[in-house]
Amino acid sequence: MSEPLEYHDTVRDEWIDYNGHLSEPFYVMVFGFATTHLMEVTGLGERYRAETGCSLYTVEAHVRYLREVGPRADLHVSTSVLSVGARKVRLCHEMRVGGDLVATEELLCVHVGDARAAPFPESVARALRRHLAPAPDYAGRAISS
Repeated sequence: MSEPLEYHDTVRDEWIDYNGHLSEPFYVMVFGFATTHLMEVTGLGERYRAETGCSLYTVEAHVRYLREVGPRADLHVSTSVLSVGARKVRLCHEMRVGGDLVATEELLCVHVGDARAAPFPESVARALRRHLAPAPDYAGRAISS
């Protein structure tokens, strides 16, 4: 097991909604930036796409909005890999502000080439496995009332 990957950003004024807090779609956008960071670190970045025509596609996501985030907050996103299969990877992002957990996102992503699921190259699978971590207690849960 290794340390999760870290991505940092700052809330911009245009991300704030009429209630004075980070608007819903921008949590997901920041999580998307964290996924892109993971892709770069593990060999799935822009160069890989240009050379192979393959990329990572999100097929399912579960976001939990736990706390409001204010203007200009410093965002810290930790990304862990929960599992790696032949063609898919399960990820978990945790967003913190000042050490407080404010949101999480769990993703199921598929490696795609030629418009269909394709096996990861061994070098990429190995790089993803370097970031394996146990699933947090909230991972895999369904929405309930």
